[in-house]
Amino acid sequence: MERLFDVDMRDYTSFRAGGRAAELAIAEDVEELQQLLTEASAAGRSFLMLGNGSNTLFRDKGFDGLVIKLGAAFEEITVKGNLLICGGAALMSVVAKQALAADLSGFEFASGIPGSIGGAVFMNAGAYGGEMKDIVEFVNVVSRDGGVMRSVKGCEMNFGYRHSVLQSSGDIVVSVALRLEKGEHQAIASQMKELMTRRNEKQPVQYPSAGSFFKRPEGYFAGKLIQDAGLKGLAVGGAQVSEQHSGFIINRGDATADDIIALMRLVQNTVYDKFGVRLEPEVRIVGEE
Repeated sequence: MERLFDVDMRDYTSFRAGGRAAELAIAEDVEELQQLLTEASAAGRSFLMLGNGSNTLFRDKGFDGLVIKLGAAFEEITVKGNLLICGGAALMSVVAKQALAADLSGFEFASGIPGSIGGAVFMNAGAYGGEMKDIVEFVNVVSRDGGVMRSVKGCEMNFGYRHSVLQSSGDIVVSVALRLEKGEHQAIASQMKELMTRRNEKQPVQYPSAGSFFKRPEGYFAGKLIQDAGLKGLAVGGAQVSEQHSGFIINRGDATADDIIALMRLVQNTVYDKFGVRLEPEVRIVGEE
């Protein structure tokens, strides 16, 4: 088990902004994960599970707790018929490649999502009309206090828009079973390529960001509301509403977490004043204000 102290979380998050964490520990197997959780629970210590860091922002004042990441052993992917068994730390892009190699269809929508499978299940990630809830067969989890390991069926995950039961239970994803369907190799490859092209054309992938910053309000699209409010290109410090896609807040290179959060609030207030719609962040914001 690797344990690091006073860690710059810019190095572990896709925004490349924000403060430091008191400690970061990397669990290399389930036993080490349970040990870390048990220790934190017994000490009453704040902790946070971090996947690929593609949907998390640490405030500039940092996080005075323990950040836990899953190590390489949690990146394994196994094919069992139409099931793809993925460790919680497996990257979505790698899972997509394995699905393609096995001629399994159903994961195409997620092939460009820049996160880990555990994080994707935690927030029921989705894109291009698909969501994780459509393909999750079961999830193996460890309880928040490290004491219990169990399997949760997909139908018991209480999946909703960017929501799963894990957000209230605190259980940690160890592995995920995805039920896919046999498909034609070239058709799967073509679909993945088409969606990746669309993503690269329409999203500011050349800048650090956390993807779509806001949840989609019912009956609206966040990006369109922000654009219609005249906020496209608006900047606070090094943070900017993307000129390519108004639903993204990007780091132009020197943004602080304070810049990003100030811009978020400015966007929220302006959209609410103009349209009466309250935008909620999809990004996890961690640490003390």
